[in-house]
Amino acid sequence: MTHLQRLKAALGTIQADGILVSSEINQRYLTDFHFSDGYLLITEDDAILLTDSRYIEAAKASVKEFDSITATAQKGMKQTLAELIAERRITRLAMEDESLSCASYRTFCDAFAGCELIFGGSRLLTELRSIKTAEELDRMARAQAITDAAFSHILAFISPNVTEQEVALELEYFMRRKGAEACAFSTIAVSGSASSLPHGVPRNKLLERGFLTMDFGARVDGYCSDMTRTVAIGKVSEEMKTVYNTVLRAQMAALEFIAEGVFCKEADATARSIIKEAGYGKNFGHSLGHGVGMLVHEAPRLAPTAPADSRLVRGNVVTVEPGIYLEGRFGCRIEDMVAIDLDGSVRNFTKSPKELIEL
Repeated sequence: MTHLQRLKAALGTIQADGILVSSEINQRYLTDFHFSDGYLLITEDDAILLTDSRYIEAAKASVKEFDSITATAQKGMKQTLAELIAERRITRLAMEDESLSCASYRTFCDAFAGCELIFGGSRLLTELRSIKTAEELDRMARAQAITDAAFSHILAFISPNVTEQEVALELEYFMRRKGAEACAFSTIAVSGSASSLPHGVPRNKLLERGFLTMDFGARVDGYCSDMTRTVAIGKVSEEMKTVYNTVLRAQMAALEFIAEGVFCKEADATARSIIKEAGYGKNFGHSLGHGVGMLVHEAPRLAPTAPADSRLVRGNVVTVEPGIYLEGRFGCRIEDMVAIDLDGSVRNFTKSPKELIEL
C-alpha cells in the first residue's frame, strides 16, 4: 500500500471523516512533493492538494495519486477549504495537533462551521511514518552511504590547523557535492573540553587535543541519515581509552540485542547497564537512540521512558548511540543507524569504522 492508502485506511481508527494535513513534512510524506504553502484534505474516498499559483504547475507534474490539485485563486485557502469540507459533508476532521498553532486552530474553528475538529492526526501520521517501506529504506541507505563517505573524507582533512567550524563546513560541503539535498540536521563537531557537550555547537576555534566528536548526516530524497564518530587529536590518556572502549562495548552489545520484537526500554537498558557497571552511569544522560526518517528524530525511542509496550517492528529505523560525558573535560559518543528490515532481519546502514582513531 502507498502512504496515502495507508492513511485513508487508518482514518477510522481515530473516528475521523477526514484529515487536514498542514505540516510540510507530512505533506511531502504523502505526496513526495515538497511545497511550503498549502494543505492536503484527505477522506476515505478522495484526496485533494490545495496550494497557490507558485506550486500548481510543479504539483500537477509531480503528484499522481491525488484526485484533485487545486489552486486557491481569489477565495483564499481557508474559504476554499471550508467549501471542500462542506461539499464532502465532513463532520469530524482530524488535525495535526502537534504542529498546529493556537491561532490557526481558532481560525479553523471559525471557518469550518458545523465540523468538529478533533485531535489525533499527528499521532496517526507519526505512527505511519515510523514503519518504512522498501523505497524509504533504500533512500536512507543512500543517505548513510554519503555520510560514511564524508567520514572517510574528513579524516584526511582534520589537522590541528583547522577549526571546529571548518570541520563541520567541510562535512556539509562534501555531502552536498555527493548528492545530498541538504544536511539532515546542524552538524556537530566539538573537540577537547567541548566534546563533553552532547549537542555542542562548533566553534571558530582551532581543534583542541583530545577527543573530537562529529555528529552529522545527509538528507536524500527527503530521508535522513544520522551518525556519530569520535576520533582523537593526538594521543589519548588511559582514562580516555577506557571511556571510549566502554562506549564501544555498550554500543556493540545493544546492536547485538536489537531485533524484531524486542522492547525499546530493554534495548536502552542493555547499553546503559554496561556503562553503569563501568562507573559512568551518571555520565550517560540521554537515551540510547531514536527513530529516523524524514525527520532526524522520529518514533520509536530507545529510552528508559519509552512506553512499556513499545517494541521494534519491521520497518523501524533507529539510532544506537551511547555516550559518556565528563563535564568540562571530554566526552565520547558512537552512533550507528539500523533498521528492522522488511524480512525481519537487522540491517546496519552504517559502515564507518569504530576502532579508536588517533590523528
